[in-house]
Amino acid sequence: MNVDESVDALKQAIRDVPDFPKPGIVFKDITTLLRDPVLLRSTADLLTGLVRDLSVEKVVAIESRGFILGGILADRLGAGFVPVRKPGKLPWKSVRASYDLEYGSDSLEIHEDALRPGERVIIVDDVIATGGTANATADLVRQLEGELVAYLFLVELGFLGGRTRLKGAPVRSLISF
Repeated sequence: MNVDESVDALKQAIRDVPDFPKPGIVFKDITTLLRDPVLLRSTADLLTGLVRDLSVEKVVAIESRGFILGGILADRLGAGFVPVRKPGKLPWKSVRASYDLEYGSDSLEIHEDALRPGERVIIVDDVIATGGTANATADLVRQLEGELVAYLFLVELGFLGGRTRLKGAPVRSLISF
């Protein structure tokens, strides 16, 4: 199977959930992809291939589905794993960034000692929609003086234009809707 066929198989496995988390939103549910061991391995292989050339030292992953992909990538890249979480979920001193979602606003936190200045970082999440969550995560990386080398997403909802909000590093995504 070639790369295009592999990506198409992943795309076909993603379920649309209408009106979640609120009316008018069509949620891209990747749990249907993750439950299949062959598709999960293919996802990991393809995502790793998108960033293997970047000499990544830390994978910064966004709660919660980003943790699944980020953990796999950190292992495969020989990098450390850094969780970015909702406020109050991290047990140590943290820094915070706020952002707007397509259906509200929220904040994210990272431990203040999660990155050393100059460490090469990729930000990983399952989906990029409007880009607010990833942009806030980039703000956290900048606060800790990490070097953001790429944003990486399994799914990009291109019609929402989220990649245009992300500055300072290339945006790499595997599947586009």
